Amino acid sequence: MGLLDTTKRVFLGESRDPLDPHVFHQLSLAAFLAWVGLGADGLSSSCYGPEELFVALGPHRHLAVYLAAATALTIIVISASYSQIIELFPTGGGGYLVATRLLGSGAGLVSGSALVVDYAMTIAMQVAASVAALSSLTAAGVPQHVQLVYSLILVGVLIFLNVRGVKESVQFLLPIFVLFLVTHVLMIGYGIGKHFGAMPLLMADTVKDTKLTVGQIGLFGTIALMLKAFSMGGGTYTGLEAVSNGLQILREPRVKTGRRTMTLMAVSLSITAGGLILCYLLAGVFRVPGLTLNAVLVKKLSGEAFGAGALSSSFVWMTLVAEGALLFVGAQAGFLDGPRVLSNMAIDSWIPHRFSLLSERLVTQNGVLVMGLAAVGILVYTGGSIDVIVVMYSINVFLTFTLSQLGMCVHWWQERHAEPSWLKRFAINGIGLSATATILVITVVMKFREGGWVTVLITSSLVGICVVTRKHYRSIGLLMKRADDVLTTLPRISVRLSDTASVPKVEPVSRSTPTAVFLVSGFNGLGIHSLLQVQKYFPRYFKNAVFLSVGVVDSAKFKGTDEVENLKRETESDLNKYVEYARMLGMHAEHHMAIGTDLLDEIVELCRLVKTRYDRPVFFASKLIFPQENLANRLLHNQTPFAVQRRLQFEGMQTVILPIQVSV
Repeated sequence: MGLLDTTKRVFLGESRDPLDPHVFHQLSLAAFLAWVGLGADGLSSSCYGPEELFVALGPHRHLAVYLAAATALTIIVISASYSQIIELFPTGGGGYLVATRLLGSGAGLVSGSALVVDYAMTIAMQVAASVAALSSLTAAGVPQHVQLVYSLILVGVLIFLNVRGVKESVQFLLPIFVLFLVTHVLMIGYGIGKHFGAMPLLMADTVKDTKLTVGQIGLFGTIALMLKAFSMGGGTYTGLEAVSNGLQILREPRVKTGRRTMTLMAVSLSITAGGLILCYLLAGVFRVPGLTLNAVLVKKLSGEAFGAGALSSSFVWMTLVAEGALLFVGAQAGFLDGPRVLSNMAIDSWIPHRFSLLSERLVTQNGVLVMGLAAVGILVYTGGSIDVIVVMYSINVFLTFTLSQLGMCVHWWQERHAEPSWLKRFAINGIGLSATATILVITVVMKFREGGWVTVLITSSLVGICVVTRKHYRSIGLLMKRADDVLTTLPRISVRLSDTASVPKVEPVSRSTPTAVFLVSGFNGLGIHSLLQVQKYFPRYFKNAVFLSVGVVDSAKFKGTDEVENLKRETESDLNKYVEYARMLGMHAEHHMAIGTDLLDEIVELCRLVKTRYDRPVFFASKLIFPQENLANRLLHNQTPFAVQRRLQFEGMQTVILPIQVSV
């Protein structure tokens, strides 16, 4: 094992075997751990969502009573509607899959692009808020440029944790989540209990403030003010969609686990967000420069409970550390679900196919890296300022919410004759649609000119890139299909190859026999073209043909033991067809296969195996060649043939790349 491999094992851990029947149970999350990994995003948003809502009201602070109730109600409505999505789509996929299946590929593209951008902003927002919360521990705060540096470091730490694996990262963050729950239950419980006697006065002041506000700015002005404050606190609802997006990582039975996780999220978030807003009013706190509103609140309540002293300071310190740490945990949702959305879009050819591949640790490593780098870009652009990020934030999540709810409404309407309880289900998603669509419109209108246009521009640009990418893949797919139609359906072999039964084994030929080794991927025109090209350029030279193929376990296949077994059977069936074809051409033929996540490593191991059996092998791989090679072509199409050629030639094995010219 080389130095690089040893370093990878030390820092990232040992590789996981996708063929291990226990690996899915080992990697999956029970409801409580899912609540930690997926629900932390929503729960941690209570550290900044209620504050942004409260501050946006300005001097009309008592209007927050109405918004506290509206916030709790909105959380419950969205959660209930997403529970139905979990039931209808038990394999996961969330907003992207719902919109694609129920509204069409165009709606799915918009929803997926919105989710990707939103998750990148989730990471940036949560990390920046985490640093801000921890900075509140100091009396004078921390300069903004220093906070930015800390934020970038934390993003790097999260990238490292998630490259190691999902469950490992969640277990590492579990104590932080528990500490947050304990400290905030105590703080909110004490805040409301201590000042509960002031509740009648609060209600009276709310009525008085409402009348005064209407008198000053009019009824429509009052409504507009409340809507603006509600939109500024829209970040409170982000994360509620995370469970439906990440069902693949939940423990069986996934629907039951998912709904239980959603219930935990809804209850904890509604109590925390609503309770904090009430505590702001009951305790009479105001924003202090350099401190978050939650920091001001906990310092005041801790002083009332414990007086001045070490106990009070210790509780303040624990609470603020828990907030900052949980915000750090909340960024985890972006790394859990963002790469999965990218993976689903890659499977549908909206983005490069490599984003569906899994690493040795069975995580979508490319997606993790992209989400991390995107968050870094957002932090650098905004200077790590929460006030700037919050304006750009939460627009996209409500776009996804709205498309998902609309798709579900369409589904229940279409199923009204077959589903006895369709009306109840339609009503739940209908209410969710009304709520999310209203918030979406308000959020876009209120935030657009203040900086929300950046989010719209980024999302629109991503949609445009995806459209161009899929157009390219489709044009290549049509060319490949023509080759498949011609080469895999030749009259001479169509009858023989229709039988996918196992090809009988034959005795191996001499070690010294010239052997052509073909690296193939599925039974297709490319593979047949390679075989025929070798026959054309080396007539009657190669008497032996060996076909090598790797069944790549990507995110589409890594959903259970049955899917992996199906992949194994399909790979072997395709290789049997190649063997049968080569034997009809008068060649001795055999095949070897492997199942894994790293195509390059697996195919090189198979080539080494062939080298031990034959003295004169020549390895052939096919590569699409474009008239003008550029960065886009290299990104959209894997460069595995070149990588294999370098590895094999370094080990003394002759490798030839057969060019397949493509004009698009």
